[in-house]
Amino acid sequence: MGRTTGRSENGEAGLTSEARAPGLPENPGVMWRRALMLALLCGALAVAASSADLHAALLELLQAGSEIIARHPLLGAVLFVVFAGLSAMLAFVSAAVAVPMAVYVWGAPLSMLLLWLGWILGGACAYGVGRLLGRRVVAWLTMQAALERLEQRIRRGAPFGLIVLLQFALPSEIPGYVLGITRYHFARYLLALAVAELPYAVLTVLLGENFVARRGPLVLAAGVGLVLVGVGAYYLLRRKWGAQGPHSTTSR
Repeated sequence: MGRTTGRSENGEAGLTSEARAPGLPENPGVMWRRALMLALLCGALAVAASSADLHAALLELLQAGSEIIARHPLLGAVLFVVFAGLSAMLAFVSAAVAVPMAVYVWGAPLSMLLLWLGWILGGACAYGVGRLLGRRVVAWLTMQAALERLEQRIRRGAPFGLIVLLQFALPSEIPGYVLGITRYHFARYLLALAVAELPYAVLTVLLGENFVARRGPLVLAAGVGLVLVGVGAYYLLRRKWGAQGPHSTTSR
């Protein structure tokens, strides 16, 4: 599995001049399927919030969980952060399922902070796996085709704005692994990760908070916000790379 990380002809860093793949799923249907799944989940939560019996049953579960966390408050917060971190590293883990519980126990502001912290730590660990363990290990943890296409496009000196856009547009684990493999500057990556994950953390917790408070329309509004951010960033990135063409660079 080769990767192209050499410098462009003018010696500046950015995207590889040889890259021809867009670095994104070739079929936008991949992205739309993710968006549809998120929309369906938000719709199901809105329906659950509108049903008095179903919502009451779910709140009973949250109450039972909150009593356990109340006996071990520090452990509960650490486990939530760890779970959020795993969701930023593994495609099949989602912290969204634990957010209503977090909101019920800690309230929205602290839940946003813990979720954001967990995603940042998970992204940092994904970067570390890519940098220290390399491509063979990463190929077991994420989508190999997307990994290869991004490797062809991303270089150590890629502009900060591009890295932020990548974080917005792609599943959070993919940029971390790729940027670790390409040895992108860690501090700049961490800052880009924090910038991109903050609005996602806010919208995700707002979704959970409105579900707990049984505000169905606001659950849908938060879900629409999440979908629009991801879809918009995806097409901005496609347009950026499409306009540059296969032999362009994004050097500063």
